[in-house]
Amino acid sequence: MIAKCPFTDGTASGLAMNPITALRVTSLAIADQLRAWLGAQPLMVATSGAPRSAALMTAHDCLSGYLSLVPRGGAPFENRVAARVALQIMAYRPGRLARRLQCPALFCVCETDTVAPAAATVRHVRKAPRGELRVYRDGHFDIYVGEAFERVMADQLDFLKRHIPAKG
Repeated sequence: MIAKCPFTDGTASGLAMNPITALRVTSLAIADQLRAWLGAQPLMVATSGAPRSAALMTAHDCLSGYLSLVPRGGAPFENRVAARVALQIMAYRPGRLARRLQCPALFCVCETDTVAPAAATVRHVRKAPRGELRVYRDGHFDIYVGEAFERVMADQLDFLKRHIPAKG
């Protein structure tokens, strides 16, 4: 298994949010959940937006980083999600299950990740019995393009070569 910028701890991600953004998103999320219970259409928020806006990811590097990954000229793309997702994100903590991983696992973590905070991820990854950790001095979106992408890919290929032997 290979995890790149893994989202391991919703609580840590929520606490990393700007308080103004957190308040805006939480109020919209509650309103959307109420609407869902009444059978109304979802109340949408931006997946990524400008700092302090009502979006799920609003750190300084999020909007440009997120949008840089959207293919041009492809299928229609909308930078939005049902606001109620924010309520689920806070409670979602898959990193707690790392200790149960039985397969070899490479976790590629970014020191300056503004979406999936590195400290929480590293804490969870260290409990994975066969986990390997690689830490990069890049941000969450940086390792999907350019030179940072090449560095991470080299580590991922090395991991695969060591754990999936080629038959000759």
